[in-house]
Amino acid sequence: MRRREYIAALVAGTAVTAGCLGDAGEGSGTSPAPGTTSGTGADTTPGGAPATNATPPGSGPGTATRTHEPVDVPNLRDVQLPLDSGDMVKAVGKDAIPAITEPVFGADWSGVSVPGYTGEAAEPRLEPSDRVIGVERDGRARAYPLLILNNHEVVNDEFGGPLLVSYCPLCGAGVTAVRRVDGQVTQFGVSGYLWRSDLVMYDALTDSLWSQILATAVRGPQTGQALELLPSTLTTWGTWRADHPDTAVLRPPPESKTVGGAETRYYAGNPYAGYGDSRQIGIGYNDFEDDRLHPKVQVLGVTVDGTARAYPLPAVRQAGVVNDAVAGRPIVVAAGPSATLVAYERTVDGETLRFHRADEGHLVAGGSRWALVTGRAVDGPHVGTTLVPANDRSPMFWFAWLDFHPETGLYGQ
Repeated sequence: MRRREYIAALVAGTAVTAGCLGDAGEGSGTSPAPGTTSGTGADTTPGGAPATNATPPGSGPGTATRTHEPVDVPNLRDVQLPLDSGDMVKAVGKDAIPAITEPVFGADWSGVSVPGYTGEAAEPRLEPSDRVIGVERDGRARAYPLLILNNHEVVNDEFGGPLLVSYCPLCGAGVTAVRRVDGQVTQFGVSGYLWRSDLVMYDALTDSLWSQILATAVRGPQTGQALELLPSTLTTWGTWRADHPDTAVLRPPPESKTVGGAETRYYAGNPYAGYGDSRQIGIGYNDFEDDRLHPKVQVLGVTVDGTARAYPLPAVRQAGVVNDAVAGRPIVVAAGPSATLVAYERTVDGETLRFHRADEGHLVAGGSRWALVTGRAVDGPHVGTTLVPANDRSPMFWFAWLDFHPETGLYGQ
């Protein structure tokens, strides 16, 4: 099967049509009730995604002028920016996956009502086991459920400053950053393109295209510029709320507004059910030949001075606690409740600590217990001290980390 035929078949009939490929529709592998509202009213493709023209990226606003000197991409020796239009896959039209532009938060999801659906889908619930991206800023905490991010992928928030929260369901990768381009606050949206199976965003200020995992502009006026990353945690709602009892949580549209207005999706379940267990990679052809791990094993990646290392969830669980060093920087990696993976620098006040397991939710070192999810010392001589995160992106699927760090080391091998 040729590449275009393969992509077309997946667009028409696989589970991933719900998020990175737009609305969930017939053959999507999900069971949403009919009547999903849409703020666009556009015609749709067989997969349910709004039909758009296929103008190549860089052909309009945001065009990457070829007078730019080529920019090398760290860790990717075979890639220079700006990307050629043929390097990316056109999955859906721009804004067919509507980014959230006016987020609304509450203590939980009580009273949530989604018009256009019936039964449980009309009143989705946020369960303790549902995964969230947790962000803590200025002593406050917010949670962004994957039940929403699977469908919208980008949240433009104002939380301790302009905040961008992004999630690529195809790569399992969450990236949080300062929502500022060229010194100005702007909004981000979903371009409809994928690069290396990863979400490609655009910014409203310059219409440049941004690789989500790299957090770098890959085409357009900002080519080669990187966003300022912010720490976050990929965990479960129950675990995050236990460590942050006063946390607020993002509530789904229509309460939160999107780039399309009051556009809603199916928030009662995972539209990518089964994808995380399969060997399918994204929606396009991918020569994944690495046999060290299943492509969808969750790994936490750490990079220091150009050296990259991946820590697979199963290996970290087996070890209990991993005291390691990457390019000479001492770090500790641990797995917490519900597949939570964290990594911290383990040098505190000039002393390199060696961590051990205290219980499921805590580590111990230097006479103090440290909360695994937050990295904060809860007692002992270091009480109140918070460890510095060693990773700047959430855990992600092994294939995605390897795609962007082909020379990575792998813990346990």
